[in-house]
Amino acid sequence: MANSKQLILPLTGMTCANCVSTIERNLKRLPGVEEVNVNLATERAKVVYDPQTTDETQITNVIEELGYGVAYARVEWPIAGMTCANCVSTIERNLKRLPGVEEVNVNLATEKATIVYNPAMVDVAAMKTLVFELGYEVIELEGLDEEEMEDAETKAREAETQRQRHLLIIGVIFTLPLFLLSMARDFGLLGEWAHAAWVNWLMLALATPVQFYVGRDYYVNGYKALKHGAANMDVLIAMGSSAAYFYSLAVILGKMAGMPLGEHVYFETSAMIITLIRVGKYLEARAKGATSAAIKALMGLRPKTARVERNGQEMEIPIAQVRVGDVVIIRPGERIPVDGVVLDGHSAVDESMLTGEPIPVDKDVGDQVIGATINKQGLLRIQATRVGKETALAQIIRLVEEAQGSKAPIQKLADRISAVFVPVVIVIAFLTFLGWYFLGQAGFTISLINAVAVLVIACPCALGLATPTAIMVGTGRGAQYGILFKNSEALERAEQVTTVVLDKTGTLTEGKPVLTDVLPAPGWSPPSANGYSPAQYLLHLAASAERGSEHPLGEAIVQAAQEQEIALETPKQFEAVTGAGVKAQINGMQVVVGSARIASSQAALSELLEKLESEGKTAMLVEVNGQAAGVLAVADTIKATSPEAVDMLHSMGIEVVMMTGDNQRTAQVIANQAGIDRVFAQVLPEDKAILVKQLQDEGKVVAMTGDGINDAPALAQADVGIAMGTGTDVAMETADVTLMSGDLKGVPRALKLSRRTMKTIRQNLFWAFFYNVIGIPLAALGLLSPIIAAGAMAFSSVFVVTNSLRLRKVEL
Repeated sequence: MANSKQLILPLTGMTCANCVSTIERNLKRLPGVEEVNVNLATERAKVVYDPQTTDETQITNVIEELGYGVAYARVEWPIAGMTCANCVSTIERNLKRLPGVEEVNVNLATEKATIVYNPAMVDVAAMKTLVFELGYEVIELEGLDEEEMEDAETKAREAETQRQRHLLIIGVIFTLPLFLLSMARDFGLLGEWAHAAWVNWLMLALATPVQFYVGRDYYVNGYKALKHGAANMDVLIAMGSSAAYFYSLAVILGKMAGMPLGEHVYFETSAMIITLIRVGKYLEARAKGATSAAIKALMGLRPKTARVERNGQEMEIPIAQVRVGDVVIIRPGERIPVDGVVLDGHSAVDESMLTGEPIPVDKDVGDQVIGATINKQGLLRIQATRVGKETALAQIIRLVEEAQGSKAPIQKLADRISAVFVPVVIVIAFLTFLGWYFLGQAGFTISLINAVAVLVIACPCALGLATPTAIMVGTGRGAQYGILFKNSEALERAEQVTTVVLDKTGTLTEGKPVLTDVLPAPGWSPPSANGYSPAQYLLHLAASAERGSEHPLGEAIVQAAQEQEIALETPKQFEAVTGAGVKAQINGMQVVVGSARIASSQAALSELLEKLESEGKTAMLVEVNGQAAGVLAVADTIKATSPEAVDMLHSMGIEVVMMTGDNQRTAQVIANQAGIDRVFAQVLPEDKAILVKQLQDEGKVVAMTGDGINDAPALAQADVGIAMGTGTDVAMETADVTLMSGDLKGVPRALKLSRRTMKTIRQNLFWAFFYNVIGIPLAALGLLSPIIAAGAMAFSSVFVVTNSLRLRKVEL
């Protein structure tokens, strides 16, 4: 719907894939909620809803009722410039309009504003900028840690991790002596005390804090899940540990009442289940934090301050206060704070942190620079063109975060299984008890313990983490190489690519054609040379005609004429024929420059054309008043890294195809230089998408690589569209994959990363399925004790996250 709103919520308390499906299912029941996507790895929920029907409060209420939390942040600012109650209402009203701002309270007497906000949707800098634009000033207090304020979500995560650590320590303090006492009794080390009543009571005293303090979350969250018709991992742990604990309690009380249920108590089992799960969850939380290391590193590239010129003075200000149009000074060795254009100075800039290219790029007056890159040598004065969330770095971070938060199609199977996993496990545990009790004649105690083992070994967590953790690490690793995936679906599709189509100009070649030959036709004599030689006059006519063209070949002709100081005329009746050339009237003469499609004199100059085209040059006919006047040749040199990139693609078993508007002979020469398998020549821009479809009809999975603008239809038609970026003006919305540098080696790197990521996902899913398929039957057959089962469950999710982290080391 056109009036739909999107809400992103940072969540706390999720432990497994059932949590994901529980939140998604219950949010979808809300009237007006159109789409819900919950990601276990990023711990975020994306909700698309109709604001006419529901609101953010209702959505967060549902999440909190389910037993999960939303990581809101709170800031308090002193504000200067307020004079009346109207100032208060102005600030409150406008801040509340920002998406993600939940609550605003401005006090005129104390001149302070208290704001509660969602750090996943709005940042501190945006709120401060709005207050500034309203005419007020946020006073920065001494000692205020701006970075901590901006990283409110991370602080909430860290607080949660510390809470888990605290509970783990408490669990270990009580469980370790309980376990040792139990083992000592079982191995006869307690002697005559083995069956003393006080031993059982001591075990009860040690187990109770673990059960109801360390394990409290499992009861609370399990209850809230069941209350809303769902069952998650908390339910399994609560049922398994409670069965062992309350059975043991019943044994003690039964003895006291003279109605013994059995001799053995299992307090150590209940305590070990909870503590081992806590160990796993704590290690998992720490490992999950590492999965976002790449995006944190990107965020860490942002300079905190900038040196600007204002009112004739140079001053250092916080980066949030830099405005578009400000003149910024960057000294050698400093990071460039914002995107801009060089006004004065010359330097080499290290862009490796964004593009992955190690060689610094020379920058001169008029060149674009990217924020967060490093000025290596000279002093630069730049004019800010993009600040805040508009900078290239901010867009990269946004794109990576969106990719990490999206769901890959391969995850759908795990989601479907997770939705029914816990109820099925509970049924299996119940059948295990009945089987052992009635068929195995094992008695109540053994039947119960085997059922408990089934409950605690079942792990929906690994299923839920298998895909998103690998996606997070893989996309983060790609960002370090300047490879940006639009979403995880693109990452998955890229693995299946069998054919890569390359646009020639600017992709395979430098995209900077230069005029190499000006050859008048034999017997052609200029009607009015004005002191020029025939070759100069031919260039004068052709360049004058091309003055109205924006085509790179036409610009090369005009530039060559200007370099030779040849005067140019203003063309009349100018007409550009797409993919063919131009027509114009110059000094009363009808001049045509282009291919045989619009120039009819090709036969007269065929030998000359063939010679130039065999050298890999683009030859263009020039006609004056219908007569062949000569030929101009333009060459675009192949990028030094293109042949290596093609070799890398071949080594991966991928076919490489080139598309170009050049004729077949010229195209074939370039293709031979690069080692390309197949060539489509004389292709009009509008025909590129048709040829991509033709390749797809041949059964190929096609990746189209182009500049992301001229090739937009072909990029959209391809299974995977790859846009070659230049760093500052990246067509991020056009293609599935954006390469920040112009190096063609980014294409095989992106495909290799996709293959490695998908391989990791399959390993994770195999482990998650294999673990449950093997573990649950073993537990049901009585071959695993509940303690071993709990340890295995804790290990399974840690294994999946750790395996995903291996992608951080992949060499591209």
